[in-house]
Amino acid sequence: MLDRAGAELPERLADSEFRRWAASLDIPAWSGPHAEDAQGARQLYYVRVGFLASAYVNQIGVPPTHSLPANLARPLCRIAADLERPPILSYAGYALYNWYRLDPSGPVELDNIDTFQNFVRLYDEHWFILVHVDIEARAAAILDAVLELEARRAWHDRDVVDETIRRITATVEDQIAVLKRIPEHMSPDLYFSHFRPYIRYFDDVVYEGVDRGPMSFRGETGAQSSVVPLLVSFFKIRHEPNELTRHVADMRRYMPASHRALLERVDAMPGIRRVASPEIFNAAMEAIADFRSVHYGWAQRYIAEKEDDPVGTGGTPYVKWLQQLRQETLAHRV
Repeated sequence: MLDRAGAELPERLADSEFRRWAASLDIPAWSGPHAEDAQGARQLYYVRVGFLASAYVNQIGVPPTHSLPANLARPLCRIAADLERPPILSYAGYALYNWYRLDPSGPVELDNIDTFQNFVRLYDEHWFILVHVDIEARAAAILDAVLELEARRAWHDRDVVDETIRRITATVEDQIAVLKRIPEHMSPDLYFSHFRPYIRYFDDVVYEGVDRGPMSFRGETGAQSSVVPLLVSFFKIRHEPNELTRHVADMRRYMPASHRALLERVDAMPGIRRVASPEIFNAAMEAIADFRSVHYGWAQRYIAEKEDDPVGTGGTPYVKWLQQLRQETLAHRV
């Protein structure tokens, strides 16, 4: 039933009676096993319910609502608690759990993946999600390099540290190449008007049937990815404590529990800035700054040029912040 509702969602959203339909759905509570091999089913359940909830609250073309009906609120809160995350569609539900291989034996790359769930039928939204999935898949090489260095406990071996950094830098450069492909299949106008509104934050939303008052949560945003925070943590990049850094820290709540645990593990690792060869370390900082620059460029083109006072889907004034993060990354060079 839930898969059928997900399949119908894009067409239903075009109807002014969507909320009436969504509020009538009889969504079964998650009752599947908790074994590791059932993790994918649990995650897909969260994807479906999370999409329905965000579609209900943020439906385009109708008056806004600050109430989520019990038939959506209860299952969303239950599965979110089970997955140790806030009850809203986050980056994990929009991207990390929302893809499959076209060729099961092929790589996790743009030409071989597609989404389970979308808000609209436009391929632009598929592409937006899949670019992020490709970038996340490539991050596995970064994690391998970091964990191999930890396993060897070679924190003070310049040759090993330099080779680790080279591997990380090469991967970040590959990720930049993928991020630069955003315009190939994503129109700024369609992104801004047709599907971005559905991933916005919740502001004082009453979850009916849940014994809590109005709740506010940050919307889906790439800041909930663990890729860049992993790099920041590993390289011990210093960011000036302010509202921005508090926001970035809060984004960890929206990550999968295993990702939060990983970041805490990397936080505890020794710094390698004084050990690494300066030119190799600096090349890594420049690659991370380049990634931030490309991200900032797309934010300008797809959002800032269309809003007088641009605010991210997570509810933040991202324009100033993205520039600051880039500058502080470059300032961390040796």
